[in-house]
Amino acid sequence: MNELDVVGVRVEMPSNQPIVLLREVGGDRYLPIWIGPGEATAIAFAQQGMTPARPLTHDLFKDVLEAVGQELTAVRITDLREGVFFAELVFAGGVEVSARPSDAIALALRMGTPIYGSEGVLDDAGIAIPDEQEDEVEKFREFLDQISPEDFGTSNQ
Repeated sequence: MNELDVVGVRVEMPSNQPIVLLREVGGDRYLPIWIGPGEATAIAFAQQGMTPARPLTHDLFKDVLEAVGQELTAVRITDLREGVFFAELVFAGGVEVSARPSDAIALALRMGTPIYGSEGVLDDAGIAIPDEQEDEVEKFREFLDQISPEDFGTSNQ
């Protein structure tokens, strides 16, 4: 398992589909995962340190885990099958619970929990961006600084 950092979320055009971009710590691979607008908002809120007036689902889950004394020790993105990513929440004591990566990432950001990606997932879906192309990633980060969670509203489909 390789540790990953969350670079941020954005809307992919022309599909108008949000993605979360993860970066391999100590490596040159990036992992884009397409997610829903609700999860994009939840991740953006957590990254920006925004606390809504009433808890969102991921905030509630964090509060429940803390109330019952459960520690989330890791989030693992474990598999990619037929274009669908799979993740696990790993709790102290070894209990593992299957989760969508978007929900797991939103929860990990709220709890300060490390995120890991399996070597197989990074081999299959990771995109290597050498240092000389890092300016493109910097442009993406600048874009993320200008976007707000409200930009991830649902479309009229």
